[in-house]
Amino acid sequence: MNEVSLQNPVFATYAIAACLMILKAVAMSWLTVVRMMQVKGGFRAPEDIRKTPVNPKPDPSQLAPNEKVERIRRIHLNDLENLPFFLAAGFLYVLTSPPLWLAQWLLYGYVVSRFLHFAAYLTAQIHDVRATLWTVGSLILIYMTGATLVAALGY
Repeated sequence: MNEVSLQNPVFATYAIAACLMILKAVAMSWLTVVRMMQVKGGFRAPEDIRKTPVNPKPDPSQLAPNEKVERIRRIHLNDLENLPFFLAAGFLYVLTSPPLWLAQWLLYGYVVSRFLHFAAYLTAQIHDVRATLWTVGSLILIYMTGATLVAALGY
């Protein structure tokens, strides 16, 4: 069976997980804009405070950091730091032809850990909660990468 085919249930699992993570990361950009519009601030560029129909009363204070906006930006940055590794590691792991049940646990486990990490970050949970959820995803990446490396080395 061709590993890189949606007819392969392991690859289909990866495709679903990857699409969910990509959509989540893209949604963070939209959520940033929504937050900026809600608080009418947290803008970054000087041209953002020009008078427009969307910003009829611009004010230089709109360029000041806003914690509600910055929290979303930090979550987005965390995604941008982590998701590329998942996309690469997950794809390479599929090429090892793992059992479907294991691939589902790992790939969907990563997705769940990232959504829970998002929820914990958004609701300002203590660092230990966020770190635990991040660690789950990181251990999944380490396992998939290690399994791929072992398979590639022929062990």
